[in-house]
Amino acid sequence: MKHAKVGFLMTDEVVSVLGRVPFADVASLLLEHDFGGVPVVDEDDRVIGVVSRTDLLAHGRPTAQDLMSAPAVTVHGEQTVTEAARLMARCGVARLPVVDDEDRLVGIVTRRDLLRVFLRPDHEISRVLAEDVLADTMGVAAGAVSVRVVDGVVTLDGRLPRSSQIPVALRLAGQLDGVVTVIDRLTARFHDTRTAPPGHSAGDVPR
Repeated sequence: MKHAKVGFLMTDEVVSVLGRVPFADVASLLLEHDFGGVPVVDEDDRVIGVVSRTDLLAHGRPTAQDLMSAPAVTVHGEQTVTEAARLMARCGVARLPVVDDEDRLVGIVTRRDLLRVFLRPDHEISRVLAEDVLADTMGVAAGAVSVRVVDGVVTLDGRLPRSSQIPVALRLAGQLDGVVTVIDRLTARFHDTRTAPPGHSAGDVPR
């Protein structure tokens, strides 16, 4: 399930607006459909930005192209659900326009759509990480590392015995089903080797 494609989850009947659409029409559209945001497209249906309710409240400018967030963060239908989820987490967005090879709008995928694939609940991920990965597999003492999981985003915070254990913990955590990305806040009592700098996201660690 972790390798499911965005194209299988996306909604292909997408409501979008042209850049010249007035502010009031965009606001009415969002309210009418109870959308958090909509893609903004040009005359050729290429995505040029996204306008959200937050944009409307923050700016209140006359047309969609004046208040949209640009450039738009987009995905392709052939990208995996995991890649899309990590992109959402990294960019802090709740929806992604799906585009073809010419950047034309073909669908939209939301955080809720992606989370349907990650069926393992947060509390179960946390338990497996603390008990099976850290304690049983790595021999880390209970309480040495705190594990926090929110919508599949794991934060590991604490001190391990050796710095060489840090990339191992990140890699094992990132391999669990349901994990979107792993945030590294780990330190070590003894520095032997270190393959990744502190504070990075394990979503970029090869697995």
